[in-house]
Amino acid sequence: MSTVDFNKMLLSNAEFLKPFAVTLTHDTEAAKDLFQETLYRALANQDKYNVGTNIKAWLYTIMRNIFINNYRRKAKQSTIFDSTPNEYLLNLNQGAVANEAIAGINLKEVQAAIHNLPEIFRNPFLLYFDGFKYHEIADMLGEPLGTIKSRIHFARKLLKAQIQRH
Repeated sequence: MSTVDFNKMLLSNAEFLKPFAVTLTHDTEAAKDLFQETLYRALANQDKYNVGTNIKAWLYTIMRNIFINNYRRKAKQSTIFDSTPNEYLLNLNQGAVANEAIAGINLKEVQAAIHNLPEIFRNPFLLYFDGFKYHEIADMLGEPLGTIKSRIHFARKLLKAQIQRH
């Protein structure tokens, strides 16, 4: 494919990238920069484009990769390394005394709240709590995966509301 043909194809498909850039960045100025960087990389890597493949998908992939790389770079730059000695943390918990009675009461309260859940929510929640994956629970109970996720979510909400009342 000639450079002229590639440039025409690139320009005719470039406008679809602008809304995607705004969606990724949530900032119009950053989206403009991302859009320009994407077009630059597409032009610079024209030889890597396979004729006949979906150019929109190729451009979206370039844009997504640039965004992810920039995000990772910013995350690394904002990481602060603390080189101060952490010796004061060694004896941090020595002043605190564990209160087994309160812990026992809290555990009994949680167990009672779980026992008071409607059976339709209790069974999937207990299986999930025991370490089973969503799809395993769905297979065991013969229910759709979305239903299981929903029931576990509602069980959590009910438990949270019940425990906060006490």
